Amino acid sequence: RREQARLKASVVEEDTEEWQKEPTFSGLQRVGGVDLSYVKGDESRACASLVVLSYPALEVLYQDCCMVAVSAPYVAGFLAFREVPVLVEAVQRLQQEEPQLQPQVLLVDGNGLLHPRGFGTACHLGVLTDLPCIGVAKNLLHVDGVVRDELHKEQVRSLQRSGEAFPLTGTSGKVLGMALRSHSNSSRPLYVSVGHRVSLGTAVRLVRACCRFRIPEPIRQADIRSREYLRQ
Repeated sequence: RREQARLKASVVEEDTEEWQKEPTFSGLQRVGGVDLSYVKGDESRACASLVVLSYPALEVLYQDCCMVAVSAPYVAGFLAFREVPVLVEAVQRLQQEEPQLQPQVLLVDGNGLLHPRGFGTACHLGVLTDLPCIGVAKNLLHVDGVVRDELHKEQVRSLQRSGEAFPLTGTSGKVLGMALRSHSNSSRPLYVSVGHRVSLGTAVRLVRACCRFRIPEPIRQADIRSREYLRQ
């Protein structure tokens, strides 16, 4: 908790890059995605995957899949201590081997500020790499009174079109993230939250712009490649 609080002090919750301020994200050329896929039946071994896609074409420019030993135990609310170190290593490898392909933003399969202590995996990875990061979760984490109750389900049903979203406001009054209908073919929302060096509005717009399917393409490609690597 002390370490989370120490790192959380460095989180920047607003846009810091010129491309973020452009309605069409002109100037954005490379979007990264990260994922960890665990070996079936073995929680200590996983494939860590980092991909970098071109923007706006969303074509894979770079991929790094690497078997890793995951030594920290899983503790709810502290997942980042388990997963972030190997993702930081993947980013560092990219910076050394192909610095020209460094992503300008990272999409993380997990939460950012939408977290019991306001410091999820996307914040943790953002602070340690100093890259803009966005948390994109498939399921709602129950935090600060934000729960999947009837009202929430009703709000989800009200999202009729791709790109529609509603804020996830905690009992503290703070907006912790947004529920986003990312694709017209999927009624299940994504839960988008700020990781680091990006505003919530920009995060939601970018996630939507990266979706060919429900899951944004950088995370989808990282997931596909890590699973394929494990199969082989």
